[in-house]
Amino acid sequence: MQKKSALSLDLPTGLPEGIRHILRRAADSTAAAIAFAGLILIWELACRWGSVPVWLLPAPSLILGELWKSRGIIPPHLVATTIEVVGGFGLAVLAGIPLSIVICSSIVARKLTYPVLLVLQSVPKVALAPIILLWVGYGTGSKILIAAVTAFFPIIVNTTAGMDVVPAELLQLSRSLGSSALKVFWKVRIPFAMPYVFSGMKVAMALALIGAVVGEFVGSDKGLGYLILTFLSTNDTAMVFAGMALLSVLGVILFYAVCAAERFFCPWYRSSESDPII
Repeated sequence: MQKKSALSLDLPTGLPEGIRHILRRAADSTAAAIAFAGLILIWELACRWGSVPVWLLPAPSLILGELWKSRGIIPPHLVATTIEVVGGFGLAVLAGIPLSIVICSSIVARKLTYPVLLVLQSVPKVALAPIILLWVGYGTGSKILIAAVTAFFPIIVNTTAGMDVVPAELLQLSRSLGSSALKVFWKVRIPFAMPYVFSGMKVAMALALIGAVVGEFVGSDKGLGYLILTFLSTNDTAMVFAGMALLSVLGVILFYAVCAAERFFCPWYRSSESDPII
């Protein structure tokens, strides 16, 4: 039985379940949009009536105005950051999932690999970024690698955890029916671990964005991080906020792209309680 959220509407019982689900999602999304608009309005009024200096905290209307004036120079930098984030995320997934399979398949590999991964994860990525730039160069490839290194660990941990929590009874039942080890892996372990994999991907996507921006901060001539540093050096606070707003929008879009992939590959797992509100 589905739980009804605090913001859910009392819908007529005669409606099909699909329509009821859409209406509930619309109601929740509307409530979230109203709350967000209220915060923006408070910010706008505080800047206008509180005599807040523009260099300290620009009003949302000023940020949008400056963003519109700069619409000609932003798209190439937005595309560059998107390529870095998506490329780093994809590289982390391509490297992380196979390594997780190796870790789950061998106790020796687990004991050898996990400490190394933990040490690498403990190193601040801001300190690691200059070394990667020194090795790879200041092009797009170095930003992709920094994003991949930043996003790598959550995928490893979640995928390994998902494969480890498969009930032993289920594995024994599969083997008792004559299934080969490879078939048990593809038919039991992988489907069981998929929700964990996508949970790691959601975290990894956000971290990939952070890693790409860190790489742009350390050394780059393009990207939203580069734009933020450029406008910060000229005390253009409105454009600094505009760059951060674009990064937030990009992060939300990419996060929900992973959510859409999760709904496609794990239709048995998704439920109204675990769906994002917006």
